[in-house]
Amino acid sequence: MSGKIDLSIFEKFAFDYQPVGVKFLLAKPEGMNQLDRSAAFCEMLKIAQEAEPFYAAKENQECAAAPILLGMKDPDPVFESGQIGPKLGVYEDPRANRRIYQTMPKLAKGSVNYTAFSSLAKLSFDPDLLIITAKPSQAEIVFRAAGYKTGSGWNAKGTTVLGCAWLYLYPYVHGEVNMMVTGLHHGMKARNLFPEGLLLLSLPFDVLPGIVDSLKTITWDLPQYHWGQEMHCKRMQEIASEVRQELLR
Repeated sequence: MSGKIDLSIFEKFAFDYQPVGVKFLLAKPEGMNQLDRSAAFCEMLKIAQEAEPFYAAKENQECAAAPILLGMKDPDPVFESGQIGPKLGVYEDPRANRRIYQTMPKLAKGSVNYTAFSSLAKLSFDPDLLIITAKPSQAEIVFRAAGYKTGSGWNAKGTTVLGCAWLYLYPYVHGEVNMMVTGLHHGMKARNLFPEGLLLLSLPFDVLPGIVDSLKTITWDLPQYHWGQEMHCKRMQEIASEVRQELLR
């Protein structure tokens, strides 16, 4: 596997946590080792930030839901009937819990056997997703770059449980940027993976080239963020007046 796009511009952010490239594979990847233990799907993001690149197979998935989301096994009626959530105090009754299984994104059965993970610093493959753990000020720059040429927005979709479906699969399946907030999702919070209040940005492969290109063009630290409210409002009025004058010419 080799990278098709230069993602090195993301190093300029100096994120506290390494961005992570993720790839969904039918065939076993070459040039990397299999994860040496079982772990939750969401936990693999944290592992990849600190470890050598690795791939995970079905036997590495500690959480029972992940192989179902990845199309590695048939649905489990114990989970999909909504029996688990009420016993954890997450949902009032099974009918509320089971609703998430009707709408959550998942991959076609048998289409994925392995999932590769690598930190940005050691990334050697073309990722299906780049997942960034960011502060709000850093995320603002990424989101502004994402919509700079297209006007496109971002999503903040998720559910209390099965955060991994929205972290990995929603952006990959739908080709849309998704944002999650650490501390809001049951499995990651229970495992104490990250301090609360960080933003997890999932960037799918088809939007990455545009974001990278725009990051090379935009002003990262806009001057109006330092003017103060009064000056900002005054400048906005001046610009509006300038535009009106141009229309009269």
